[in-house]
Amino acid sequence: MRTQLIIRRVAGTLILSSLLLARYHSRHWLWITAFVGLNLLQSSFTNFCPLEILLKRFGAGGYCAGEEKSGGHTRPPENQGPTP
Repeated sequence: MRTQLIIRRVAGTLILSSLLLARYHSRHWLWITAFVGLNLLQSSFTNFCPLEILLKRFGAGGYCAGEEKSGGHTRPPENQGPTP
């Protein structure tokens, strides 16, 4: 599964969950909604997403923004010079 798809699903789930918790439990849960919204906004300007770093560290996701999709095949390593 692509990293960007996972990030969108996690953000959407957190926003909807915090809205439900704010409605039925405490208004303080809206801070999570604000945090997720601000993080999405800053990542659109800086291209820095903490969740993307965690997903890469745990090996989840596929190709990320800026990387080319190779159709399921890995690219061969670049030629480092002449072979002996």
